[in-house]
Amino acid sequence: MTVQLLTRPVRVRDRHRRAAAPSTSRHRSPEQRVRQAGGPEDRALYSCACGYAFQAAVSTTVDCPHCGDQQSW
Repeated sequence: MTVQLLTRPVRVRDRHRRAAAPSTSRHRSPEQRVRQAGGPEDRALYSCACGYAFQAAVSTTVDCPHCGDQQSW
């Protein structure tokens, strides 16, 4: 009876090399890291002249929820 191996045996040295290999997450581009983290933030912190600070969606026209004054960016 003849036995044929379909894959090459893993040597102990090979296991150590794989374990010591640097993580692929370190070699991602900044864009890839942002996408994996859920994408860019779509909200911003605004502070109004009336003293009220609030978060709102990023836009060119944002109204203060406290006094109604329009915030310019």
